Amino acid sequence: MKFQQVRFNGFGYELPPEVISSEDIELKLAPVYERLKLPQGRLELMSGIKERRFWPRGTRPSDAAVLAGKKAIKASGISPADIDCLIFTSVSRDMMEPATASFVHSQLGLPDKCLVFDISNACLGFLDGMIFLANMIELGQVRSGLLVAGETAEDLLESTINNLLADTSLTRKSIKYSFASLTIGSGSVALVMTHEKYSKGAQKFIGGAYRANTRHNDLCQGGQCESPATSRSSTLMATDSEELMKQGIATAKSTWDDFIAELDWRPEEIDVFFCHRVGQAHARLLFENLQIDPEKNFETLSFLGNTGSVSAPVTMAMGIEQSIFRPGQRAALLGIGSGINCLMLGVEW
Repeated sequence: MKFQQVRFNGFGYELPPEVISSEDIELKLAPVYERLKLPQGRLELMSGIKERRFWPRGTRPSDAAVLAGKKAIKASGISPADIDCLIFTSVSRDMMEPATASFVHSQLGLPDKCLVFDISNACLGFLDGMIFLANMIELGQVRSGLLVAGETAEDLLESTINNLLADTSLTRKSIKYSFASLTIGSGSVALVMTHEKYSKGAQKFIGGAYRANTRHNDLCQGGQCESPATSRSSTLMATDSEELMKQGIATAKSTWDDFIAELDWRPEEIDVFFCHRVGQAHARLLFENLQIDPEKNFETLSFLGNTGSVSAPVTMAMGIEQSIFRPGQRAALLGIGSGINCLMLGVEW
């Protein structure tokens, strides 16, 4: 999968104002920690996540996405009237119907002649959206488009904590299935992409590779369900973190081999990596198996947590902002999502 005429024309992102540390979460879970004799500091030690960020109560995914979308449009220098396509890509959505993109479109004041829809693929939604939009640009169907994601993890964290506190049958083994839910954070990101003829952007979208390993679609599942401990409808997620990491890394290795071959890049020619990361052990194992230099990885996990579909693109946005990714360099976005799906994308500046 390669592209010839697609440029990144402006990123925007917004970090939520409320900071919740791993220590704060463990204090709320103190009765569970005491009963199961779990050591304090376990959450940060195992995940590498010191803190994550959350929106004020009542913030909808569309609200978060609009904040980033406004910044991306401003950075691009393109008039909102010239945006031909809007794709909303988050795990979080305002509601089942209509598409969350409809609310974003209205709030941003985008034109009526704008294709509007949602894409959802767990933590890879934004990267999938990049491919879909790039295809339309390459085919000449649209001149420019806007990708947005707004993750709102507040309900998942609150529901998980309440469920763990209420579940008297919990054991040191069974609590592991809720561990991933305690690493989640909120955030938003947006990107304007254009055909090179209409672009002032400097980053060229080169292409990528993908793999599906859906035999393991049962390793991370979540949604609205009745909590067995509280008998109330809640947002909950169950994750077999160890097996998901094992199978995800195996899928990533196959995808990496395809990625290098498809783009005809040598690993040492890639200057910086922007990854979707769920924990420090996952990142360490990923780089060991791909045999690439971990020093080239730009990291935001420790202070953002796992921000789902926002994770990899917001890391690239911050990397550009901080001059981690500079003119003359190559970058790779590496994503592994539940399902299991893997997607790796290459960018040249």
